[in-house]
Amino acid sequence: MLIVTSVAAMQRLAAKLKVQQVRVGFVPTMGYLHAGHLSLVQRARQQIGEKGQVVVSIFVNPTQFAPHEDLSKYPRDLARDKKLCRAAGVDILFIPKDAAIYPPDFSTYIVEERLSRGMEGESRPTHFRGVTTVVGKLFNLVRPDVAVFGAKDFQQGTVIQAMVRDLNFPLKIVIAPIMREADGLAMSSRNKYLSAIQREQATVLSRAIQVAKATLKNGPISSKKLEAQIRKMVSQQSEARLDYVRIFDPQTLEPVSEVKRGTHLALAVFFGKTRLIDNGRL
Repeated sequence: MLIVTSVAAMQRLAAKLKVQQVRVGFVPTMGYLHAGHLSLVQRARQQIGEKGQVVVSIFVNPTQFAPHEDLSKYPRDLARDKKLCRAAGVDILFIPKDAAIYPPDFSTYIVEERLSRGMEGESRPTHFRGVTTVVGKLFNLVRPDVAVFGAKDFQQGTVIQAMVRDLNFPLKIVIAPIMREADGLAMSSRNKYLSAIQREQATVLSRAIQVAKATLKNGPISSKKLEAQIRKMVSQQSEARLDYVRIFDPQTLEPVSEVKRGTHLALAVFFGKTRLIDNGRL
């Protein structure tokens, strides 16, 4: 596995691979890797074949964190991440420095103005500007043929797909299924912050999605009624504080008044200072 830390070196390598017509699969991460990330690596390999090159980036992107959020406390374990990437068959590990991605005079951002407004965009107003900007920069540096993202960040995936389409990035976006723990909790680097009781109660996110699916077996219902049911579920957890629950059209991300098969549910819940998200197709 080749480890690249220089932006210029990554650009030279990406150009060389293009000339050699080597297909590149890319998995951007913020590190502290888990089985969910490694499943994205496997999906990237499937997309490009054994003769291609899988690139993983590790970069804790400061511009997608608000001042009050957990940037300084975001979990990091680079030595462990390197071992996991080697074991997973990653070809190139790109670990740029903050100053190389955002020099002191940096002032240009990519902003998606429709799909990013609600849910995460409403709760974290500067979040998606940071996401689209860093992903756009990484695409320019790595020049992948395929980039793989996880479905846990459903809105993020939709926003990135729109960015790629609107700005004519020459690559394919693949959204891979959510990886879950045995009890249903979606895998997340932030899960390590949870106390024992918070970890037990955090399954309310996935349970809420399953309850919503079960409720629909009796036919369509109003979104207000279903959202109220989920709010009640979350409120019964002593450690939980609901940020939002939304039921929406998966293409437009616009709220729907009636819940039926094919609509989508997303929710965000705080456990102490730890904020978890989950979603599912109903």
